[in-house]
Amino acid sequence: MKNALGRHVLAEVYGCDRQILDSIDSVRDIMKTAALKAGAEIREVAFHKFAPQGVSGVVVISESHLAIHTWPELGYAAVDVFTCGDTVDPWKACDYIVGEFKAGSVTASEMKRGIFETSRHQKDKCKKGA
Repeated sequence: MKNALGRHVLAEVYGCDRQILDSIDSVRDIMKTAALKAGAEIREVAFHKFAPQGVSGVVVISESHLAIHTWPELGYAAVDVFTCGDTVDPWKACDYIVGEFKAGSVTASEMKRGIFETSRHQKDKCKKGA
């Protein structure tokens, strides 16, 4: 039996509105709202505007984090939404971000984080490097 501590959605977001991706205020507000729409509790917010363009930032939530790096000149954003527990849905945050960025396309995948095997056999395999 596997139990995951969290869900991590990695999204490649293409064809975005370049002005939005280059606005620290817009990106920060979208990421904060995405966290709330997912059901998360915001703890800290830190964003940086690069010259001549681009924004990077993180929204630290009680349940983990949302992070972003934008390339406005390419209309591209790399988005991570990592949530722990069963009450926050990372896909709600991701969907909101994609919509607000007016994305032309997106590829996203979910990875389970902190998977612990409960059988002795699986623990032994890890110790042996199998």
